[in-house]
Amino acid sequence: MRIAYFDTIAGISGDMTLGAFISAGVSLDQLITELGKLRLSGFEVAAKHIQRNGITAVKVDVVISEAPKYHRHLADINAIIEQSDLSTAVKDRARRIFYEIAVAEAKVHNSTIEKVHFHEVGAIDSLVDIVGTSICVELLGIERVFSSPVKVGNGGTVTTQHGVMPIPTPATSEILKGYPVVLTDIPFELTTPTGAAIIKALSHGTLTFEQFTVSSIGYGAGTRELPGIPNLLRVVVGELEPRLDRDEVVVIETNIDDMNPEILPYVIEKLIEAGANDAFLAPILMKKGRPAHLLSVLVERSQMEVILSIIFRETSTLGVRIQHVERRKLTRTQKAVHSSLGTVTVKAVTVDGKEKLIPEFEECKRLAVENNLPLREVYSILDRELSH
Repeated sequence: MRIAYFDTIAGISGDMTLGAFISAGVSLDQLITELGKLRLSGFEVAAKHIQRNGITAVKVDVVISEAPKYHRHLADINAIIEQSDLSTAVKDRARRIFYEIAVAEAKVHNSTIEKVHFHEVGAIDSLVDIVGTSICVELLGIERVFSSPVKVGNGGTVTTQHGVMPIPTPATSEILKGYPVVLTDIPFELTTPTGAAIIKALSHGTLTFEQFTVSSIGYGAGTRELPGIPNLLRVVVGELEPRLDRDEVVVIETNIDDMNPEILPYVIEKLIEAGANDAFLAPILMKKGRPAHLLSVLVERSQMEVILSIIFRETSTLGVRIQHVERRKLTRTQKAVHSSLGTVTVKAVTVDGKEKLIPEFEECKRLAVENNLPLREVYSILDRELSH
């Protein structure tokens, strides 16, 4: 799987993202050609190589020749994107990024996503940054995005259309809720709302035990020199190598004592269909002797939000417990083997260097029907033949 890993050395912004992608191999001319499909006038994209702490990086500037005549709403921005000649995937990614900003701005200003005004982020330069980022993802054939914990500034202020704001700004903080963040002691805006939204909308999380083969590395430069740290965003592009023996997953648990238990098997079914690795129930006794069920779900981090939405929609719970855990697994593959009952698909599991063949239940059930045998006899025959 081809991935892009955002290493937020000094945070992330829209122009840093474009610079890093260009440094990693995106053609500036091709990017400009694709941006032309927005059918917007009054801007140019300029890129140059500069040094940050001895590291060569690309600095991107969106040069505006015509100032925006009004502040845009989300509907205005979506209309510009939708009416363009860009691919469907590029449009979808760009809309997701703008949506994250709209939700955060609405929350901060006690408004709605329909009414909130896009000031800086609604200007042409932010349209270029966000749509340009989506274009770069497509041009490099990126299937998934990951990142380091996002570095943000702390202790300073920044002047915005709404006046002086603390760093990190309220919008940036709102967007990054639930995502790993590093609070630095640098009093500058390392991560902008646009940069935060790029991470929140596109990233499948941080990397831990995953391994990937690097094909290209790019550095995008920020505007100012920073004390003690190079003002850079690094993008690493490569192929993700699946780890068969170790990974990190999320365990979601909740106690349920006030809903019809007949519904719970349906909930389990929905969770498995949505991508949960496992979901199960255990009877428990809660305070005051109330009988209840413990719902436990094992899920990849990338699917966590989907699973949470199902739990909150389908059950009566008001909250869940979330734990990030390391999982160790035996190496396993699937193979077809011949038996006296016919060909059967089995799991081939390696234990202490020895291969063990385990038939799947559905396969045993099929052979029982086909051979008109009791299911327990099928298990007995296969256990005897596969162990030799």
